Amino acid sequence: MDNELIITLVSALLAAGSFAAFALPFLNKTEKKERYRSVVDKRRKDLFQATRDGRIHKTKTEKNVSAADSMAALYKMQQIAGAMGEKVRDKMLQAGIRSPKAPIKFMIAQAVVPIVLAGLTVLVLSNTEKEISDMMKLLSVFTAAVIGYKLPDVLIKNTILKRQEEIGLAFPDSLDMMLICVQGGIGLEQTVDRVAEEVAEHSPVLAEELGLLSAEMAMLNDRREALQDFARRVGSGAAKSFATSLIQAEQYGTSISQAMRVMSDELRDMRMAKAEQKAAALPPKLTVPMILFFLPALFIIILGPAGISASALN
Repeated sequence: MDNELIITLVSALLAAGSFAAFALPFLNKTEKKERYRSVVDKRRKDLFQATRDGRIHKTKTEKNVSAADSMAALYKMQQIAGAMGEKVRDKMLQAGIRSPKAPIKFMIAQAVVPIVLAGLTVLVLSNTEKEISDMMKLLSVFTAAVIGYKLPDVLIKNTILKRQEEIGLAFPDSLDMMLICVQGGIGLEQTVDRVAEEVAEHSPVLAEELGLLSAEMAMLNDRREALQDFARRVGSGAAKSFATSLIQAEQYGTSISQAMRVMSDELRDMRMAKAEQKAAALPPKLTVPMILFFLPALFIIILGPAGISASALN
């Protein structure tokens, strides 16, 4: 291959890479919007179907996520776990898992994973050549079972914390946009739906939750119930404050725009306080890395020339 052909191929590859780097962000934005819209449209269809079948008059809206399968799965879950099933379902919703069978699968995982880990531990201990006391074997099997029981819950809690952190970062700006729309004379349902479309590119999680809230407020007769379900799905303090403020504003006839302005200021102050807290916790965390990596290099730079000079004199 001559040099001209190599230069042509390299130029073509660089041009293709540049085009891909330019186009990928736009494709990601489109994908996020399509995912948000699919979730909201599915929720609207479910609410419409449940309303038409007459199963949504005085029940919790999240119990009607789908048709008869959802109700049957929830009824079985309540028979198995009772009040515990509701807590598990709330965890699933806060983690973004909206399948009606997810709580049952979670509880099955909590029962199966400890058995699997305990069995693997017994298998490893039985094949080891070292002599291990019966007490240590029993303790190892018990520890593996406890870890297996806690593992699904830890994974779900980590997902919940990540979602709540993302919502907490984007929620104050979303409230500012809602305030502008409300002051412009737009209704609350249309405001929430419009803001959800605007934030879909930057915070898909918040966009989905706001889209579901808009769908429920539009399809349900009780706006208060829709706001309470929104706070229950998100689970963060910001969502609970938002729902409580709007419910009180509607109940006592106060200004919704004023409530949104106060909430936006409070959430922004909370976000700044959390950032300051993380910044204040940074120096202690940097102490060990500085001792391990920074100080040895500094000592080498400072004492290295003196050591070389002393060795040369000797």
